[in-house]
Amino acid sequence: MNLKLISLSLAFTASLSVQAQHVMDVNTSKIGAPVQSTMYGIFFEDINYAADGGLYAELIMNRSFEFPNAFAGWDISGKVTLKNDGPFERNPHYVRLAPAGHNDKHTMIENQGFFGIGVKGGEEYRFSVWARVPDGGKAKLWIDLVDNATMRDDQKLGNTSVDVSGKEWKKYTAIIKPNRTFDKAHLRVWGDSKATTDVEHVSLFPVKTWKGRENGMRQDLAQALNDMHPGVFRFPGGCIVEGTDLETRYNWKNSVGPVENRPLNENRWHYTFTERYFPNYYQSYGLGFFEFFQLCEDFGCEALPVISCGLSCQFQNPDPTKPGVHVPVDQLDEYIQDALDLVEFANGDVNTKWGKVRAEMGHPAPFNLKFLGVGNEQWDYDEKHGGFGPVFTERLKKFSDALRAKYPKLKLIGTTGPNSEGWDFDLLQPRMKELKVDLYDEHYYRNEKWFLSHGLRYDSYDRKGPRVFAGEYACHGSGKKWNHFETSLYEAAHMTGIERNADLVHMATYAPLFAHVEGWQWRPDAIWFDNLRSFKSVSYYVQQMFAMNKGTNVLQLTMNKKPVAGQDGQDGLFASSVFDKTTNEVIVKVVNTSKQAQPVVLNLQGVKATTAETLTLNHNGSMDDENTLDQPEKITPKTGSISVAADKKQSVITDNVPAMTFRIYKVKK
Repeated sequence: MNLKLISLSLAFTASLSVQAQHVMDVNTSKIGAPVQSTMYGIFFEDINYAADGGLYAELIMNRSFEFPNAFAGWDISGKVTLKNDGPFERNPHYVRLAPAGHNDKHTMIENQGFFGIGVKGGEEYRFSVWARVPDGGKAKLWIDLVDNATMRDDQKLGNTSVDVSGKEWKKYTAIIKPNRTFDKAHLRVWGDSKATTDVEHVSLFPVKTWKGRENGMRQDLAQALNDMHPGVFRFPGGCIVEGTDLETRYNWKNSVGPVENRPLNENRWHYTFTERYFPNYYQSYGLGFFEFFQLCEDFGCEALPVISCGLSCQFQNPDPTKPGVHVPVDQLDEYIQDALDLVEFANGDVNTKWGKVRAEMGHPAPFNLKFLGVGNEQWDYDEKHGGFGPVFTERLKKFSDALRAKYPKLKLIGTTGPNSEGWDFDLLQPRMKELKVDLYDEHYYRNEKWFLSHGLRYDSYDRKGPRVFAGEYACHGSGKKWNHFETSLYEAAHMTGIERNADLVHMATYAPLFAHVEGWQWRPDAIWFDNLRSFKSVSYYVQQMFAMNKGTNVLQLTMNKKPVAGQDGQDGLFASSVFDKTTNEVIVKVVNTSKQAQPVVLNLQGVKATTAETLTLNHNGSMDDENTLDQPEKITPKTGSISVAADKKQSVITDNVPAMTFRIYKVKK
């Protein structure tokens, strides 16, 4: 383009910008606050069958017969007896398979898995079992994967066997290769017709797990997490950390060590929603803290474990004075020691008690834990709301004093409760500053109006206090609380405000992460799956787009010297900008939340370029559109390019951003 054409282009741009009043000035000469490597991450909670039946690749439900109903998930035939003196102290139950006593009678146990067992034809599946022959002889177990509803002559999809010998407990393994793909298979274990056999910890995993690990993760779901490029991973959940009561809180010490000896835990979401109730929702702890730390290492992100502060879920236990519901402040030593031991497990030398446990699990090197959350959505009370006083912060201080004394470099994360504003938030936020936590965790599940009207949420926050972790958030549509494009777009708009305030907000994680299409209790969610397939929601792609284009430093972006945050006169536009020192790129994010296309002019001061790359996310005709299992890529980001007019002082991008669209511009400086 010659100088005359450049001048004409800039003149047209100026005319258009005056008319549209959507001129966004990006100051690239002044590099702003760093964007933390932890800025965009993932939050895992075992809700919607996210762990057992989801990310954790185990295909057998109630594999150790430890559910309150010991045969939950199992059908039994013949002479099957439940015993409770097994080889694993914390999982003592097993079953005895005795001969049925007749040639035409058979002893067999059959597991239905989680909403069925999904298997793929030609793939290998590793069956394992701990077994013995109590009289010391020999026996054979036959193992079948079956399709109960088939019209074929034989129900078997694949089968194998194991030879058991001796009265000592041993682990036996075998490979099954199904002859076809089926998402509702069952597993049958047939007892020997002539010998009694004891069977414990019946397990079935795909050989192809994430990273090929035997106690591994489902490959497609772990890959989806990896592809989000997370900077931080918060686990093992929110409300499940607290538990419905103290007995069912998440106890990290029960989730490490040999998987066969990790005790069952009742999931806090078991009882919550009677309209969507799953009576057999428990945690095997097969996906435990070791596996969580391992995933963080795989993804190259920081681990952020959350531990119980001695308060049961306050939603379910509103009276903090009720005996036995919460741990009294003067009896917190055990819980504080659990926190100290967790840091030792993650970072301790192999000669320490808990560092040795980690090493014995196959990871002698420390995990280099830097962050620890204490409590989830706990809160204090004022005189108008119960008058119980500093129920949470009194406990948090005791944890903080002990942890800082032993681990002064560890960054502690508190909480401002379950709400984004209101009396409880207003009470807790200044107390987080008083306690000098490093970050505090904000949660907000709000409707469209809230997300569109809170674009300046973080601009006025106190910069002298702790940093912010937006630990759980999602746009929940008014009357439309399910995954759809519109609410995902408003999440993108909100994230421009998070990015603009990167000096304050150091972490943000959308929630929840996973949902099984047959086992969900909460939506919207980032990733949906059934027994064989999965799809990424539009909210997932919003998170991914920000994470993959977060840059290294904030750049000031204004319209008429104001932040672009859906303010009056900005016609539903939200925007932010960053610079990436590693790629020498200016990255501008623009979200048009209006129902009309909006002409936009980007003045990139101090940049000379002729083209810009674009990445665009918009719907395919309806704001209610969403990806599905049958159309997993109905809405995905699309790459493109746009011409840039440049002179000696700046580059100018002139664009007409379509209605309800999120677009990223990337320009080499």
